Amino acid sequence: MRLGFFGGTFDPIHSGHLHLISQIIERDLVDKLLVCPAGNPWMRSDGPIASAMDRLEMAHLAVSDLPDQVRSRVSACDCEVRRSGPTYTIDTVKELMGMYPESKIVLILGSDANSQIERWHRSKELLELVEVLVIARDGEGLDIDALDLSSTKVREELLTNQSVTGEIPANVLTYIKEHNLYAS
Repeated sequence: MRLGFFGGTFDPIHSGHLHLISQIIERDLVDKLLVCPAGNPWMRSDGPIASAMDRLEMAHLAVSDLPDQVRSRVSACDCEVRRSGPTYTIDTVKELMGMYPESKIVLILGSDANSQIERWHRSKELLELVEVLVIARDGEGLDIDALDLSSTKVREELLTNQSVTGEIPANVLTYIKEHNLYAS
């Protein structure tokens, strides 16, 4: 089995992420895809705004909003938010290898993240354990007609009370409002 690992801060998860997920599944590039919000992303100079558990719950909600044929092969994974300390991809990959011993782990990265992979914790070891699927985002990689959308943009729009209709699923927006996330 080809197990896709799509990690990120997902602060919040948005339609660009969901488009990528749908394209990966529709193109049959992996058999199963795990969406893994980072617990404590060590390479970020500023931490996430929403808590790890809030970001995980938003990922669960977003995945539940996917079309049936995609959703049946995608799930949100809590393995990074359960761990304390910095979130290292190598640790997650090793945990997933234990959970799915017969699987080939496919690490899904945007071309921007891939260009920085040599800076990642134990990157040489990581690259020996996984296959990397690079998605074009201002660089080389698989072209999926990525949406020009970022979590930063969505947060700024939420903070200034702009409409984010179409940028995040309605159930995620409801969660954000109910938990007063990204508000001034």
